[in-house]
Amino acid sequence: MNPIEIAVFAKAPVAGAAKTRLIPRLGAQRAADLHGALVEHCVGVASAAGLGPVTLWCAPDASHPFLADCARRHGAGLAAQCAGDLGARMLGAFAARSPLLLMGADCPSIGAPDLRACAQALADGADAVFLPAEDGGYGLVGASRALPALFADMRWGVDSVMEETRKRLRQHGLAWREGRTIWDVDRAEDYERLVAQNVLGALWRDP
Repeated sequence: MNPIEIAVFAKAPVAGAAKTRLIPRLGAQRAADLHGALVEHCVGVASAAGLGPVTLWCAPDASHPFLADCARRHGAGLAAQCAGDLGARMLGAFAARSPLLLMGADCPSIGAPDLRACAQALADGADAVFLPAEDGGYGLVGASRALPALFADMRWGVDSVMEETRKRLRQHGLAWREGRTIWDVDRAEDYERLVAQNVLGALWRDP
Protein backbone atom coordinates (compact mmCIF):
# COMPACT_ATOMS: atom_id res chain seq x y z
CA MET A 1 0.00 0.00 0.00
CA ASN A 2 1.36 3.40 -0.98
CA PRO A 3 1.76 6.09 1.69
CA ILE A 4 -1.26 8.31 2.23
CA GLU A 5 -1.42 11.63 4.03
CA ILE A 6 -3.71 12.20 7.01
CA ALA A 7 -5.23 15.61 7.69
CA VAL A 8 -6.48 16.52 11.16
CA PHE A 9 -8.89 19.46 11.16
CA ALA A 10 -8.76 21.57 14.32
CA LYS A 11 -9.64 24.97 15.69
CA ALA A 12 -7.22 26.89 17.85
CA PRO A 13 -7.93 26.17 21.56
CA VAL A 14 -9.16 29.67 22.37
CA ALA A 15 -11.35 30.10 25.45
CA GLY A 16 -14.88 30.98 24.42
CA ALA A 17 -14.36 29.80 20.82
CA ALA A 18 -13.58 26.09 21.27
CA LYS A 19 -15.97 23.38 22.47
CA THR A 20 -18.59 26.03 23.20
CA ARG A 21 -21.34 23.51 23.91
CA LEU A 22 -19.28 22.21 26.82
CA ILE A 23 -18.77 25.64 28.42
CA PRO A 24 -21.78 25.20 30.74
CA ARG A 25 -20.18 21.96 32.02
CA LEU A 26 -16.51 22.95 32.06
CA GLY A 27 -16.23 26.72 31.79
CA ALA A 28 -14.66 28.51 28.82
CA GLN A 29 -11.00 27.88 29.66
CA ARG A 30 -11.42 24.21 30.61
CA ALA A 31 -13.45 23.62 27.45
CA ALA A 32 -10.61 25.12 25.41
CA ASP A 33 -8.09 23.01 27.32
CA LEU A 34 -10.14 19.91 26.54
CA HIS A 35 -10.10 20.82 22.87
CA GLY A 36 -6.32 21.06 23.03
CA ALA A 37 -6.13 17.59 24.61
CA LEU A 38 -8.36 16.19 21.87
CA VAL A 39 -6.18 17.72 19.17
CA GLU A 40 -3.05 16.30 20.82
CA HIS A 41 -4.63 12.86 21.02
CA CYS A 42 -5.88 12.79 17.43
CA VAL A 43 -2.60 13.99 15.93
CA GLY A 44 -0.83 11.34 18.00
CA VAL A 45 -3.16 8.62 16.70
CA ALA A 46 -2.70 9.79 13.11
CA SER A 47 1.09 9.71 13.51
CA ALA A 48 1.00 6.29 15.18
CA ALA A 49 -0.94 4.82 12.25
CA GLY A 50 2.28 4.98 10.21
CA LEU A 51 0.51 5.56 6.91
CA GLY A 52 2.33 8.67 5.71
CA PRO A 53 2.66 12.38 6.45
CA VAL A 54 0.30 13.97 8.97
CA THR A 55 -0.79 17.59 8.65
CA LEU A 56 -2.68 19.63 11.22
CA TRP A 57 -5.08 21.88 9.32
CA CYS A 58 -5.92 24.84 11.51
CA ALA A 59 -8.69 27.41 11.82
CA PRO A 60 -8.94 30.32 11.70
CA ASP A 61 -5.23 30.15 10.85
CA ALA A 62 -2.07 28.37 11.96
CA SER A 63 -0.71 31.14 14.19
CA HIS A 64 -1.75 29.84 17.62
CA PRO A 65 1.38 28.61 19.47
CA PHE A 66 -0.32 25.45 20.73
CA LEU A 67 -0.96 24.26 17.18
CA ALA A 68 2.65 24.77 16.12
CA ASP A 69 3.91 23.03 19.26
CA CYS A 70 1.53 20.10 18.78
CA ALA A 71 2.62 19.64 15.17
CA ARG A 72 6.28 19.79 16.18
CA ARG A 73 5.86 17.23 18.98
CA HIS A 74 4.36 14.72 16.55
CA GLY A 75 6.48 15.49 13.51
CA ALA A 76 3.40 16.76 11.66
CA GLY A 77 2.99 19.52 9.14
CA LEU A 78 0.94 22.64 9.67
CA ALA A 79 -1.50 24.27 7.26
CA ALA A 80 -4.27 26.86 7.46
CA GLN A 81 -7.79 25.89 6.46
CA CYS A 82 -9.16 27.93 3.60
CA ALA A 83 -12.12 30.28 3.92
CA GLY A 84 -15.73 29.16 3.69
CA ASP A 85 -18.00 26.67 5.36
CA LEU A 86 -16.88 23.23 6.49
CA GLY A 87 -17.46 21.74 3.05
CA ALA A 88 -15.36 24.40 1.32
CA ARG A 89 -12.57 23.94 3.85
CA MET A 90 -12.54 20.16 3.48
CA LEU A 91 -12.63 20.40 -0.31
CA GLY A 92 -9.68 22.79 -0.10
CA ALA A 93 -7.66 20.18 1.75
CA PHE A 94 -8.50 17.47 -0.79
CA ALA A 95 -7.66 19.81 -3.66
CA ALA A 96 -4.26 20.44 -2.11
CA ARG A 97 -3.41 16.86 -1.07
CA SER A 98 -5.00 13.79 -2.62
CA PRO A 99 -5.42 10.96 -1.92
CA LEU A 100 -6.12 11.95 1.66
CA LEU A 101 -7.74 10.82 4.89
CA LEU A 102 -9.32 13.74 6.75
CA MET A 103 -10.46 13.42 10.35
CA GLY A 104 -11.87 15.80 12.92
CA ALA A 105 -9.97 16.55 16.10
CA ASP A 106 -13.09 15.96 18.19
CA CYS A 107 -13.27 12.24 17.35
CA PRO A 108 -11.10 10.49 19.97
CA SER A 109 -12.84 7.17 19.30
CA ILE A 110 -10.94 6.87 16.00
CA GLY A 111 -7.94 4.60 16.43
CA ALA A 112 -4.91 3.75 14.31
CA PRO A 113 -6.55 0.48 13.10
CA ASP A 114 -9.50 2.51 11.78
CA LEU A 115 -7.13 4.75 9.83
CA ARG A 116 -5.28 1.77 8.37
CA ALA A 117 -8.56 0.14 7.31
CA CYS A 118 -9.70 3.35 5.61
CA ALA A 119 -6.39 3.69 3.80
CA GLN A 120 -6.72 0.10 2.60
CA ALA A 121 -10.20 0.80 1.25
CA LEU A 122 -8.80 3.57 -0.95
CA ALA A 123 -5.88 1.37 -1.97
CA ASP A 124 -8.39 -1.29 -3.01
CA GLY A 125 -10.07 1.14 -5.40
CA ALA A 126 -12.80 2.95 -3.47
CA ASP A 127 -13.40 6.54 -4.53
CA ALA A 128 -14.19 7.48 -0.94
CA VAL A 129 -14.31 6.02 2.55
CA PHE A 130 -16.09 7.17 5.71
CA LEU A 131 -16.33 6.53 9.41
CA PRO A 132 -19.98 7.36 10.15
CA ALA A 133 -20.71 9.03 13.47
CA GLU A 134 -23.46 8.20 15.94
CA ASP A 135 -24.91 11.70 15.52
CA GLY A 136 -25.64 11.14 11.82
CA GLY A 137 -22.54 12.83 10.43
CA TYR A 138 -19.09 11.37 9.94
CA GLY A 139 -15.80 11.70 11.78
CA LEU A 140 -13.52 10.80 8.89
CA VAL A 141 -13.71 11.09 5.13
CA GLY A 142 -11.09 9.79 2.78
CA ALA A 143 -11.00 10.22 -0.98
CA SER A 144 -8.77 9.33 -3.87
CA ARG A 145 -9.21 12.84 -5.31
CA ALA A 146 -11.12 16.05 -4.70
CA LEU A 147 -14.85 15.33 -5.01
CA PRO A 148 -16.78 18.65 -4.97
CA ALA A 149 -20.15 16.86 -5.13
CA LEU A 150 -19.68 15.58 -1.59
CA PHE A 151 -19.02 18.94 0.02
CA ALA A 152 -20.79 21.76 -1.85
CA ASP A 153 -24.09 23.13 -0.55
CA MET A 154 -24.30 20.63 2.29
CA ARG A 155 -26.21 21.45 5.45
CA TRP A 156 -23.61 20.65 8.11
CA GLY A 157 -24.18 19.91 11.77
CA VAL A 158 -27.45 18.02 11.32
CA ASP A 159 -28.23 14.34 11.73
CA SER A 160 -28.78 13.76 8.00
CA VAL A 161 -25.24 14.55 6.78
CA MET A 162 -24.13 10.94 6.26
CA GLU A 163 -27.41 9.93 4.61
CA GLU A 164 -27.26 12.93 2.27
CA THR A 165 -23.65 12.03 1.48
CA ARG A 166 -24.67 8.47 0.59
CA LYS A 167 -27.35 9.88 -1.70
CA ARG A 168 -24.80 12.04 -3.49
CA LEU A 169 -22.36 9.14 -3.80
CA ARG A 170 -25.05 7.06 -5.50
CA GLN A 171 -26.11 9.92 -7.78
CA HIS A 172 -22.54 10.38 -9.02
CA GLY A 173 -21.77 6.68 -9.42
CA LEU A 174 -18.99 6.73 -6.84
CA ALA A 175 -17.77 3.60 -5.08
CA TRP A 176 -17.38 4.00 -1.34
CA ARG A 177 -16.73 2.03 1.81
CA GLU A 178 -17.79 2.66 5.39
CA GLY A 179 -15.92 1.60 8.51
CA ARG A 180 -17.30 1.25 11.99
CA THR A 181 -19.51 3.92 13.52
CA ILE A 182 -17.60 6.26 15.83
CA TRP A 183 -18.56 9.00 18.31
CA ASP A 184 -17.34 12.53 18.82
CA VAL A 185 -17.22 14.95 21.73
CA ASP A 186 -19.66 17.83 21.45
CA ARG A 187 -22.23 17.57 24.23
CA ALA A 188 -22.12 17.01 27.97
CA GLU A 189 -23.08 13.34 27.57
CA ASP A 190 -20.20 12.86 25.13
CA TYR A 191 -17.86 14.38 27.67
CA GLU A 192 -19.06 12.02 30.41
CA ARG A 193 -18.44 9.08 28.08
CA LEU A 194 -14.96 10.36 27.30
CA VAL A 195 -14.13 10.58 30.99
CA ALA A 196 -15.71 7.24 31.87
CA GLN A 197 -13.71 5.45 29.19
CA ASN A 198 -10.51 7.39 29.97
CA VAL A 199 -9.93 7.78 26.24
CA LEU A 200 -7.39 10.59 26.59
CA GLY A 201 -5.36 8.96 29.34
CA ALA A 202 -2.80 11.28 30.90
CA LEU A 203 -3.79 14.11 28.55
CA TRP A 204 -6.93 14.88 30.55
CA ARG A 205 -8.19 14.53 34.09
CA ASP A 206 -11.69 15.53 35.18
CA PRO A 207 -11.45 17.41 38.48
